[in-house]
Amino acid sequence: MPEPRDIEFVPDTVLKRDAFSETLSGHARHDPALKLAHRRLEQVPWYTRPIARYLAGREARALDKVQGIAGVPRLFRADQAGILREWTLGTPLQLARPADPAWYADARRLLREMRRRGVTHNDLAKPQNWLMTPEGRAAVIDFQLAATHSHRGRWFHGAAYEDLRHLMKMKRKFAPELLTATQRRMLERRSLPSRLWRASGKRLYVFVTRRLMHWSDREGTDIRLDQDGPAIRRDLMAHPQVRDVALCTFPQAGRGAGIYAFVETSLDPQDLRRLISEQRVELVQPVEDLPRDADGRLRDDALHLIAMNRIDEIALLRERDPDLAAVLAPIVAGRANLTDRQ
Repeated sequence: MPEPRDIEFVPDTVLKRDAFSETLSGHARHDPALKLAHRRLEQVPWYTRPIARYLAGREARALDKVQGIAGVPRLFRADQAGILREWTLGTPLQLARPADPAWYADARRLLREMRRRGVTHNDLAKPQNWLMTPEGRAAVIDFQLAATHSHRGRWFHGAAYEDLRHLMKMKRKFAPELLTATQRRMLERRSLPSRLWRASGKRLYVFVTRRLMHWSDREGTDIRLDQDGPAIRRDLMAHPQVRDVALCTFPQAGRGAGIYAFVETSLDPQDLRRLISEQRVELVQPVEDLPRDADGRLRDDALHLIAMNRIDEIALLRERDPDLAAVLAPIVAGRANLTDRQ
């Protein structure tokens, strides 16, 4: 195996893209079995570049400190171009929904070992940052907000407590019958850093991420499909080169649900835009073939996942159905929503 700094990354799929980085999955050129993830910084806008490099530096320092702990990804290199790490194989918690006490015990072991290294993750409220590996063990990813603590003071202990409390929140959500009385009390007690964050920093964070960066934590609704869907479909289907249309919703920051149109056509996005109003459709993607089941019915479930950029659920669908995977591959590659706050 070459030195980590000499590993050549071969990209496969864009997982997410925002103003601070672009994250891709892929493999090492010398060994296609070595799956990798690359957080790239080259394409970030100039006005977010200082913050992007700061966050990447935090992630690299934290990953470096926790190397060797089972359940955290191997770090291969970190430089001005970004961060190259091992791809962690596993199922996000919102899909795995672990009910086995062994998984939660292993997750506590993982947090305990990170704490011994002076590292807190600080972003474990999101179930997609927790994984269940194929062996049924716990893993964590996305160390962008992680912190390395040189002093084990009150702030460190508060942050470590919050990491553990967020694990208890996962337990309450997916296996509430496993919670002990002590753990239930822990869920009601926030640490000082958490209270300060909710009182001040979170408001600024929500304003920047949702209003300025257009991230969203809310699910969309189908109300707009009922209101605008018929007219959108009529306008698109009126063109002779449009064979079919599938409409889905996706969440928009502070603006409710947006409409994502998948159009079976040879037209390009600009041509499609001229057929419909931008006030009615936010995202438009021309596709060669829409996914259908054996009876010819549209696979709206798969298209909805693509519209929401639920890349993990899409991967599971593709693994279970090779025929569907072949149709979805170009649609996933050309998807118009690359946000990571769904």
